[in-house]
Amino acid sequence: MRKAFNQELLQIAEKDPRVFMILADIGYGEIEPFANRFPDRFINCGVAEQEMTGVACGVAMEGNIAITYSIANFPTIRCLEQVRNDVCYHNANVKIVIIGGGVSYGELGVSHHSTEDIAIMRALPNMVVLVPCDCKETRAATRAMMAYEGPVYFRCGYKNEPDIHEEDIDFRIGGSIQVREGHDATVFFAGPVGIHAKEAVDALVAEGIRCRLVSLHSIKPIDKEAIVRAARETGGIVVLEEHNICGGVGGAVAEVLMDEGCGNVPFRRLALPDLYVTKVGSQGWLQEQYGLGKAGVMAAVKSMLGRS
Repeated sequence: MRKAFNQELLQIAEKDPRVFMILADIGYGEIEPFANRFPDRFINCGVAEQEMTGVACGVAMEGNIAITYSIANFPTIRCLEQVRNDVCYHNANVKIVIIGGGVSYGELGVSHHSTEDIAIMRALPNMVVLVPCDCKETRAATRAMMAYEGPVYFRCGYKNEPDIHEEDIDFRIGGSIQVREGHDATVFFAGPVGIHAKEAVDALVAEGIRCRLVSLHSIKPIDKEAIVRAARETGGIVVLEEHNICGGVGGAVAEVLMDEGCGNVPFRRLALPDLYVTKVGSQGWLQEQYGLGKAGVMAAVKSMLGRS
């Protein structure tokens, strides 16, 4: 997904001289094409994420589009004060891009996990939060982000993520994309972990359970209509995310359900528990360890529907 993002960004920068890339001495292997093609629009601030964010705000305030770019939590939590006071308070046209949300960097431990970011970033006024799930969504989300005027948080995957969408998609900020039709339950997901939701929904068909499957790629603004329809048209809602269970996608969906008078719908959240992921292993292994794999989704749907 990071390659898809960088390729799309380069194409946009070819046509728009306002696009600047600002990073903290990271990203090598993917960012060279931009750096070589636009050396006057590429700024490496060194290992100094606070300065990176401040520079990006200044660049944006001069009428440009500034992209900050780094791995996991470094462009967000490490420089949160600058994101809040510089970018969001001034509604600056800064796009904050992380590579490897969740536990993508599983072997590197807690310091390289990004498991509180959605909760934090969606709490900031003026901030849009996008969580694409595969390369198709990544490319479409990049175009939508760059066309949007204002701060955007873009939670990108890492590499070798499988495709979830089989056909062309209609991506819009504030929207969602239905992947499968069904009436027994709805499974919402955000990000590449959604491949397990897709596998689970497809497997449940053999057990006579047909689920609606929806990529909730825009967390803020969120697709309230899709959530309300799911509550009224299907037998329950399961939300899958690779994030701490507190304040993430499941919390955002629950807020909509309560605000819209749909609080009586059966509801399950599949997320990382409220702890630091101190187990060390690959992303896929960690997802399975915390019930975010295919089996976990199937079990949650059947439990919610009262099926053994």
